[in-house]
Amino acid sequence: MAKRDYYEVLGVEKNASDSEIKKAFRRIAMKYHPDRNPDNKDAEDKFKEAQEAYEILGDQEKKSAYDRFGHAGVDGNSGGGGFGGGAGFGDVFGDVFGDIFGGGGRGRSGPQRGSDLRYDLQLDLEDAVKGKTVQIDVPTMSHCDTCDGSGARKGSSPVTCDTCGGAGQVRMSQGFFSVQQTCPQCRGRGQMISDPCGDCHGQGVKEERKTLSVKIPAGVDTGDRIRLAGKGEAGPQGGPTGDLYVQMHVRDHSIFVRDGSNLHCEVPISFAQAALGGEIEVPTLSGKVKLKVPAETQSGKLFRLRGKGVAPVRGGATGDLLCRVVLETPVNLNSEQRKLLESFENSLAGNSKHSPRTTSWFDGVKKFFDNLTG
Repeated sequence: MAKRDYYEVLGVEKNASDSEIKKAFRRIAMKYHPDRNPDNKDAEDKFKEAQEAYEILGDQEKKSAYDRFGHAGVDGNSGGGGFGGGAGFGDVFGDVFGDIFGGGGRGRSGPQRGSDLRYDLQLDLEDAVKGKTVQIDVPTMSHCDTCDGSGARKGSSPVTCDTCGGAGQVRMSQGFFSVQQTCPQCRGRGQMISDPCGDCHGQGVKEERKTLSVKIPAGVDTGDRIRLAGKGEAGPQGGPTGDLYVQMHVRDHSIFVRDGSNLHCEVPISFAQAALGGEIEVPTLSGKVKLKVPAETQSGKLFRLRGKGVAPVRGGATGDLLCRVVLETPVNLNSEQRKLLESFENSLAGNSKHSPRTTSWFDGVKKFFDNLTG
């Protein structure tokens, strides 16, 4: 019986990528796996057919020969529907399904690196801008001093796992083929502790709190982080220690809002200050400074104080402080103050040169309604 085209078997195009070919084979193999279809000869045949197709199309050299010469170019390279020749099916299965069954031939025995840790640090804006050294307490797993991280009682040593022979992997039967799995006895370590340490109970690590000094560089912002190498958790079986990442979170400020290297703030001014002009004091992170407000300043005008912002942590020019003046309407007026304001308002009546924006706005409103009724 003539063999079907391998691309047709897997249901992929000739220009399919490696990942598409692997995905197609995974789908078919899971569907027609003999363990899922016991005593089903048709499913077994389709499973073997898909395995043969993947064995060729999953290998670039064999795939190239098949694309040029068809089945004749790979007759000696495929399993012919069985499990001999070329790469064994166990290898194919491990390549495609290794992430599910823990195979792939990669042992996990021996010391392993410890986990990285994260510490969320809350900072005031002033400390973030100027920099500061802070002390932090970090709960972590450290190497047990009693057994030097081995997990075995002092004077004894771990022994080779008799299940996997120290490999950390065992070969498990999956129907009529086999795959490698992490050893269930030693959990991939390759060793067993027959006489565990009394302090860490055979783990090689124990929990403790560390007080660390962290230097916060000037200019950090929310989202920045500092890496402290080797300050994370200790690795099992005496493995290397992970890292600690200190994550920055800058608190909201009562006066300033940060935007990159610039700072923003609002400064209230009185009606008289806005109309007559003058000098006002404004705050900066390095102290108070004088700001000259010109006469006839309108509410919302933005003033830029150069170099009064933030020096970026990664270098570059220091930002600016942008002050927005906001006109404050007087409240709780007494009768004399009211009369003075009324007298002042009457003195302006009928003279549009004192309120050009108001006059322009009302002219625009009048034109709008004239167009509606016209």
